[in-house]
Amino acid sequence: MQELSNQLQELLDKGFIRPSFSPWGAPVLFVKKKDGTFRMCIDYRELNKLTIKNRYPLPRIDDLFDQLQGAQYFSKIDLRSGYHQLRIQEEDIPKTAFRTRYGHYEFMVMPFGLTNAPAVFMDLMNRVCKPYLDQFVIVFIDDILIYSKNEKEHEQHLRTVLELLKEEQLYAKFSKCEFWLREVQFLGHVINSNGIHVDPAKIEAIKNWDVPTTPTEIRSFLGLAGYYRRFISNFSKIALPLTKLTQKSEPFVWTHKQEEAFQTLKQRLCNAPILTLPEGSDDFVVYCDASHQGLGCVLMQRDKVIAYASRQLKIHEKNYTTHDLELGAVVFALKIWRHYLYGTKCTIFTDHKSLQHIFDQKELNMRQRRWVELLNDYDCVIKYHPGKANVVADALSRKERVKPLRVRAMGMTVQTSLRDHILQAQREAVARNNLKRELDCGAEKHFETRQDGVIYYLDRVWIPTVDELRTLILDEAHKSRYSVHPGADKMYQDLRSFYWWPGMKKDIATYVGKCLTCAKVKAEHQKPSGLLEQPEIPQWKWEQIAMDFITKLPRTSSGMIRFGSSLID
Repeated sequence: MQELSNQLQELLDKGFIRPSFSPWGAPVLFVKKKDGTFRMCIDYRELNKLTIKNRYPLPRIDDLFDQLQGAQYFSKIDLRSGYHQLRIQEEDIPKTAFRTRYGHYEFMVMPFGLTNAPAVFMDLMNRVCKPYLDQFVIVFIDDILIYSKNEKEHEQHLRTVLELLKEEQLYAKFSKCEFWLREVQFLGHVINSNGIHVDPAKIEAIKNWDVPTTPTEIRSFLGLAGYYRRFISNFSKIALPLTKLTQKSEPFVWTHKQEEAFQTLKQRLCNAPILTLPEGSDDFVVYCDASHQGLGCVLMQRDKVIAYASRQLKIHEKNYTTHDLELGAVVFALKIWRHYLYGTKCTIFTDHKSLQHIFDQKELNMRQRRWVELLNDYDCVIKYHPGKANVVADALSRKERVKPLRVRAMGMTVQTSLRDHILQAQREAVARNNLKRELDCGAEKHFETRQDGVIYYLDRVWIPTVDELRTLILDEAHKSRYSVHPGADKMYQDLRSFYWWPGMKKDIATYVGKCLTCAKVKAEHQKPSGLLEQPEIPQWKWEQIAMDFITKLPRTSSGMIRFGSSLID
């Protein structure tokens, strides 16, 4: 109570608050600061629910650090109670009222806890420091970092910023400012000429973190760990057992999987590597890999790691083919590191060999076309890197394989007549000597007869027009008990890996278009044709009015023309 009384008196003496008669009233709480003192905060959650959010963007931490290329000297300035240096408009002052045992008070300056406070203050600092941003100044709300490549530059930069703050009447807290540093702690990271490290104070907090007992505690731990995910290879895969427990549909059961993930993340964070700051915009190399657990990629420059990135697969992505997953990993890397890779030449390594020729492929589904269109925006070269050599990105996406269990199993042999049917049909087609009639596209020169007698066309089985064999294969791929009526593109992509015949894609499109089941359940994505269309159902009375006139009625006895009108709500 003494602390509350002292802080209220201090705020009154400074002119920051005044007694209030407002009908509003938020509760008070205290937050402990780094130096051991307490900061009085107001719980404005109810007010924030009614406040229109200011969408002014806060800068990304990674983007801020990218500006520090080649910096050797640093100075850090922390503004004194930064928010309190902004006044509130008179009509909004009553909304900031808070209640205490000593009375009702309201702020005349911007308090901590308002939802729009960070955005408003960030807007102010960007306007104040705009001439020097991206040159030698980084601003994140009330924290200012000045960086330079040598002592002479740093002296000039420091003087410029201090004069600017004096001119704008923005005051710093000298005890929290640091000058002429070769290594600086900023936004939870330690920065020097060698690169970026994790703040040792954060490592100590992680090391002493107790085992979570609720989903909320898991979210708190993952929030801190996720802040440093750029330092951790394979972060998404490691955190998967923990993130599952935060889902509402999952019961909270802490097993050895969660314990292993929790301890692994703590160990990785405590031994996080030093990440290099990029030098210039050349020689970027990206290693990508994908598995059915997630996507992983590594950004490197001149054999030094710039950043790691990974994420878990979304539900629909688990149905993607291996080819699409690998291509998706490339797209993920280009999107997340666009600020590095856009407009510069880069090399992308993948362990999926066919991606080298993605720009030359003519048969692409709609998803692949979108991704190739995005790839065309970048000056990138995709190269094949064997999986055994691609160990860094591979580790980001794959789970550790568990030792398989021995089980008793029943021996069973599955026999199919499809292969024999194909072989018989091919023999009949050859015997009838109608290959030239079937293969007017000159494909016969690419035929190859294997040891089992089956004829292949470029590693795919040739299907002749004999005994409705093609229809049989289409039926199996589209409406058998093991298929789910795929669309024409999906069905073609599935079949073209195994079979071939001239005009195959056209035949599949025709077949799917004639499927009665697909026609019945297909969702309509176009407006109905014609003039008779269902209008939108109105929400209120008199929102839509239909009016019509009735003419050509019999004349009155006096010869006047009769007509009527109808009005429908």
